[in-house]
Amino acid sequence: MLTKSIDNHTYTSILVNMRSHKQESGPRHLVLIDIENMAGTPSPTALDVDQVKAALRTAIPDLEQAQCVVACSHRAAAVVSFGFPAALRRWRSGIDGADRALMGELSDLRVMKRFGKVTICSGDGIFTESIAAIAELGVETTVVSLQGHLSKRLKCAARSVVLVALGDTPPPVSALKGAA
Repeated sequence: MLTKSIDNHTYTSILVNMRSHKQESGPRHLVLIDIENMAGTPSPTALDVDQVKAALRTAIPDLEQAQCVVACSHRAAAVVSFGFPAALRRWRSGIDGADRALMGELSDLRVMKRFGKVTICSGDGIFTESIAAIAELGVETTVVSLQGHLSKRLKCAARSVVLVALGDTPPPVSALKGAA
């Protein structure tokens, strides 16, 4: 049986290691993906999903470590599930279904308090007020959008904006820093 002093020492060592690890990894990052908007179609194919993922990996360096939530309608659910197996998935059909599903994530302040960075992958203006409110909480906000599909209001609400293009070649990425 371990003595109390050993337990205290072990506990203290674990806390020190956890603190240093947390500082190295930076703030927790939430990435919300409107796959239909990013693919430019309400029914993305497996190729479309792969192209979007390639573009997002370029635009979001810590994508693989971030908490990702991907949304689409039920029609694209199977393709998106296979394309984003580790992501949380939200299905909602109807007009602006994916947008409304992601808005549910953004409106939960308990969720927002757990993240230091939020990236929305969509160009839809519906996210403007939510991104602005999250930025006011001190959360780092980024919008990743398909070139030519970015709402002017959303561009102004985020701290940074990254525009991507999809295609057979590696996606060109242009970043607009300090958009807000």
